[in-house]
Amino acid sequence: MDAILGFFSFINSLGVSVVMPIVITILGCVLGAGFGKSLRAGLTVGIGFIGLNLVINSLLGTTLAPAVQEMIERFGFSLSVIDVGWPAAAAIAMGSVVGTIIIPLGLIVNIVMLLTNTTQTVDVDIWDYWHFAFTGALVAIVTDNIAMGVIAAVLNMIIIMVLGDYTAPQVEKSLGMPGVSLPHGFTTAYAPIAMLFNWIFDHIPGLKDININVDELQQKFGIFGEPMIIGTVIGLVIGSLAYWNGADIQTSLVSVLTTGVSLGAVLVLIPKMAALLMEGLIPISDSASEFVQKRFKNRGKIYIGLDSAVGVGHPTTLTIAYILVPLMIVLAVVLPGNKVLPFADLAVVPWMFVLITPIVNNNGFRGILIGIVVLAVGLYIATDLAPLITTAANNVGFDVAGATGAADTMISSICDGANPLTWVITRLNGWLGYLGAGIVAVVAIAMAVWNRARILKEAKAMHEVEA
Repeated sequence: MDAILGFFSFINSLGVSVVMPIVITILGCVLGAGFGKSLRAGLTVGIGFIGLNLVINSLLGTTLAPAVQEMIERFGFSLSVIDVGWPAAAAIAMGSVVGTIIIPLGLIVNIVMLLTNTTQTVDVDIWDYWHFAFTGALVAIVTDNIAMGVIAAVLNMIIIMVLGDYTAPQVEKSLGMPGVSLPHGFTTAYAPIAMLFNWIFDHIPGLKDININVDELQQKFGIFGEPMIIGTVIGLVIGSLAYWNGADIQTSLVSVLTTGVSLGAVLVLIPKMAALLMEGLIPISDSASEFVQKRFKNRGKIYIGLDSAVGVGHPTTLTIAYILVPLMIVLAVVLPGNKVLPFADLAVVPWMFVLITPIVNNNGFRGILIGIVVLAVGLYIATDLAPLITTAANNVGFDVAGATGAADTMISSICDGANPLTWVITRLNGWLGYLGAGIVAVVAIAMAVWNRARILKEAKAMHEVEA
């Protein structure tokens, strides 16, 4: 068992850009795509992820986050809980007992769901199983029961897999990603909230008719509606708020213009990296469809489950995020009871909206309204979970004092500390014990059964059309 756990720990340490080519190559060979074709697809996907990470880390990470941090210092914002960012959250999750077994456990869950027709997704994004481990680690703390933590991680994954299946057609349509679903523990947790509010908006006279679509803006305003221009303008506004100083105009101007051009570049480069990812995935997706059609007559379409990073580059998603990142700082200051100072995870705010965008049919106005709600609620969730996250960090030897600069400071994160599904599962287990775990289990099983019925109905319809 130690050898098995050590092997999967090694796999996890490789990172997504190395793991994905290996997984895609193996999957392609299993599906009959051939080694050469599969290897090329795997490497293309890996290179796409490296490109995404370069753009996100070099532009978003080193431009947007420092600009917002400068705004925080400039306007004197001060809060007691530090946002240490998703890398720290992932390290805490994977360092827990649940984290040590989450990859083999997640693979087993995915296989069982595929065999029982309760999912259509082959989730190759095994590195991001840490989101499920994060939930499990918190549940293990509130219940003082590791077994309940493991069960919570499994139930979290089942719920996310079903939501990934259900939203896949919208992902295909809006993001232009055929054969792809996004069973991502952070991004997909916001899908039910977006569905609820989108339904509410559809029933409010006047409001239901308001539509801000980036593609339509480009058609109406020409070059001034293009994503690069929109990104640059928003970047100039953020840069001005962060850096403009009348006493040193030259330095201020350089900083403001650099921020503007950098954020404009993000809206251009991320979609190109996502397109490279899709170039690698299309042959694997085609092979998966052929494989299922030949061997399994009672199954609907099969999707390849990916990291939601592939959808971050959608112009509407990034535009919404750019507008809401500065607003999130304002919300953090003015919301009574909030203690979290957003910082390290500001660059991952776009991940919140990857599925919100397709659900609202690329309507930027609705996306912004929903975004304000999820950011406000997310800050309260991150505040509430901060003691548990700090305890989880201490349990795995994470240097909280080193990360915060103070021994008595608590830590949290936006990803996954502000995750509504993680909060619901954790608090139900903490407040109600076995009853809470049972409620989560009933919901997860009911969703899986419903998904099975939906998949079988879809498969029957597909075969009738073919006949």
